[in-house]
Amino acid sequence: MNHGNGYRRLNRTHEHRKAMFANMASSLIEHEQIKTTLPKAKELKRIADKLITLGKRGDLHARRLAHSELKQEAAVKKLFDTLGARYKDRQGGYTRVLKAGFRYGDAAPMAIVELVDRDPAARGAGDKARLAAAEEATEA
Repeated sequence: MNHGNGYRRLNRTHEHRKAMFANMASSLIEHEQIKTTLPKAKELKRIADKLITLGKRGDLHARRLAHSELKQEAAVKKLFDTLGARYKDRQGGYTRVLKAGFRYGDAAPMAIVELVDRDPAARGAGDKARLAAAEEATEA
């Protein structure tokens, strides 16, 4: 029987898996494209699509549910302010998984997870802003 096998366990404990997907979903929301292994990407797609649906709802309860899943205020803010408005007319399918070959070290299948209709300038923008702020702080 196949009861109770609703998700991939990925050889991790429940706590590790939950924290890993919270971090991956936050990174996906921030950069709008990330590279990971194929099984993680397929599982992340389910989580990210549900979070974007919460972002489309936009009410306080949805914001609290998203914050309990993501744990990062900046990701929740972008989810509700930017992505909720961007996907308000789309009826699902907010993310896509593209196969990206195999990893060199262990030949694990790799994939790129990206948001449909993503902003190409968002990739790495947060890191560039953090580096510029750190550079200004060291000069002053």
